[in-house]
Amino acid sequence: MVETLLQGVLLGSLYALFALGLSLMFGVMRLTNVAHGDLVVLGAFAAIAIATVLPWHPLAIGAALLVPGFGFGYALQRYLLNGTLGKDPLPSMVVTFGLSIVIQNALLQLFSADPRSLDAGALGIDSVQIGAGIALGTLPLLILIISLACTAALQLLFDRTALGRAFRAVSDDREIAELMGLDASKIYALATAIACALITLAGVLQGMRTTVSPSDGPLLLLFAFEAVIIGGMGSFWGTFVGALILGVVQQIGFHFDPGWGIWFGHLVFLAVLVVRPRGLFPRTH
Repeated sequence: MVETLLQGVLLGSLYALFALGLSLMFGVMRLTNVAHGDLVVLGAFAAIAIATVLPWHPLAIGAALLVPGFGFGYALQRYLLNGTLGKDPLPSMVVTFGLSIVIQNALLQLFSADPRSLDAGALGIDSVQIGAGIALGTLPLLILIISLACTAALQLLFDRTALGRAFRAVSDDREIAELMGLDASKIYALATAIACALITLAGVLQGMRTTVSPSDGPLLLLFAFEAVIIGGMGSFWGTFVGALILGVVQQIGFHFDPGWGIWFGHLVFLAVLVVRPRGLFPRTH
């Protein structure tokens, strides 16, 4: 059971990378990005496509894709999603749902429905012995470290920088923030750009850890959404803890029966909604 709990923490750290971008976009713009999971899959397949042409390590490919991911997110928000924002959340949900369908079908046309993965080399098979009979994979441990670093960086960005104060200002009251000289459209675009860079990184690591297929997006969106809700709105550390809880609970379910893992995660998500509708560590409504 100790190994099961540790594996759950490692799985949850990957879910945290999925969820951080979603938490950022919802926290700043109150925008529910239905295409979030499909963008993770798109990042994975972009890395797979590059790996077939260039003999680079997947981590190097992931680092190289951060800038295109950032630029894609900025353009997506500035020229498409900004026009859907408002008190009614339906337009943004419809547009991102359409984007989800476009991404899934484009990936099916280009790569077929076959699952694919990134060859992580020795990193994918090495392990670290931490006790008698307990060994943890090097790649999952690296993902845990990256997830912790991204969470800490985002929380510091929000709490200690001028850009973070701008994010909080336009989130709290866009009209007053614009009266004080902030360009909300650019602030929103920067938030989505950072989110998409994180999404790209999450996709590459997902492709390194397991297989991906064009239809995986909705399930990854569900995991990210559950992690954000369990942790509570407005807190990146809350999102991280929520993702760890989700990963541990799923792994416990898998321990008893292979078909119970995801179901256990859904049960905990529903239980948190009943007991604490705002999540465990909320900072905003």
